[in-house]
Amino acid sequence: MPAGSKRKLHFTSPSFILVAGFIVIIAIGTLLLMLPVSQRHPGTLHWIDALFTSTSAACVTGLVVVDVGSTFTVFGEVVIMLLMQLGGLGIMTMATLFALLVGRRLSLKDRLILKESINADSMEGIVRIVRKVLIFSFTIEGVAAVILALRWAVEMPFGQAVYYGIFHAVSLFNNGGFDLFGNSFIHYRGDWLFNLTASVLVISGGLGFLVLSDLFDFRKKRRLSLHSKMVLSVSGALIVIGAVILFIFEFTNPRTLGALSWDEKIYASIFQSVSTRSSGTSTVDISSLRQGSQFFMILLMFIGASPGSTGGGIKTTTFLIMIGALVAMIRGREDIILFRHRAPKEIIMRALTIIVISLIIFGVVVMLLLTVEDRAFLPLAFEAASAIGTVGLSMGVTHQLTDWGKILICITMFIGRIGPLTISYALRPKQGKQLYRRPEGHIVIG
Repeated sequence: MPAGSKRKLHFTSPSFILVAGFIVIIAIGTLLLMLPVSQRHPGTLHWIDALFTSTSAACVTGLVVVDVGSTFTVFGEVVIMLLMQLGGLGIMTMATLFALLVGRRLSLKDRLILKESINADSMEGIVRIVRKVLIFSFTIEGVAAVILALRWAVEMPFGQAVYYGIFHAVSLFNNGGFDLFGNSFIHYRGDWLFNLTASVLVISGGLGFLVLSDLFDFRKKRRLSLHSKMVLSVSGALIVIGAVILFIFEFTNPRTLGALSWDEKIYASIFQSVSTRSSGTSTVDISSLRQGSQFFMILLMFIGASPGSTGGGIKTTTFLIMIGALVAMIRGREDIILFRHRAPKEIIMRALTIIVISLIIFGVVVMLLLTVEDRAFLPLAFEAASAIGTVGLSMGVTHQLTDWGKILICITMFIGRIGPLTISYALRPKQGKQLYRRPEGHIVIG
């Protein structure tokens, strides 16, 4: 960069456009929720609660400061549902859908932003991938909505059952965490049909768009990419391990699994393990769990879902790379080998950066919450992990947060959905190519 030149933000970068796009969507959602037509009791909703709800929906988190069913009208609930759909599938993915419907070709810049939006490696076949993802996503949501509507039609009017089916199918697939029952899905913890349908929705949304596309083509190609193998293996392992640990920890807890039948114990353990890493819905009272279970759930929420998915966290592939680095270091190996492939140094550094930045953000948020909120450490740490992982589970403190606490959680949810690296790229100045490298130094660690 020439001497004396100013370093300016790169306002046309894909990262900056994605960040700006989410801010606009959140702002529009806040304005719509503040309209009298959105509220059952017009004028009673505070603007910061509308902002919090809009941010939570657009960032597909599910933390709530007001009861959705009793606060918002059907119009307001539809606004929340659309925010979840936009936030889950991504602004550029939905924009691509409209472009395809009107027959408009995507420009190079559109494809670059779309590549950034779904975490693709290249622009090759990007529109084809997005087209399949849209078809796959809407098909899953549609089928699940029908199943849930038929299930709820036996206990509520058919029209309401259809509406509830659509809302919760969108919420669960996009890992939005919102529900219209007021107590999440505790009433259905022993219902195998609901548990199966909801779990499939949450897992599908949390796998990531690239994995969905890969699975869509599996019958033709008869092989999966390295990325898909990593995501599927880690996701499966975390679901099983999470379910087993929660089952063991809570088996004798009379306030959670202790008083349930064996079927309900198994269903609740599996559903909570699936939900903890992204969805934010529950079939047990989170505040009644033992502290060991609550801390373990913080770890699962911090890991989160997979790249390019509707969930947050450091992502499953990042977690697997760090586990691979740990194994390689212990065995004295120079390379990280995953499924007979060597992990590139650049990816390892990126994974390390994501983990360190996320830990720093988590630590800062917890310290600030402890400063502005008069509450114990674990509930606030749980809240921070839920926000940065865009999960939506809470130990019951969300609706009791101060205005400063709500703003802090809003910022954390936004960072968790966009990703700390994407925000860093969006805010860094545009720089010229570095023409030199510093000499390598000897550093003692350990």
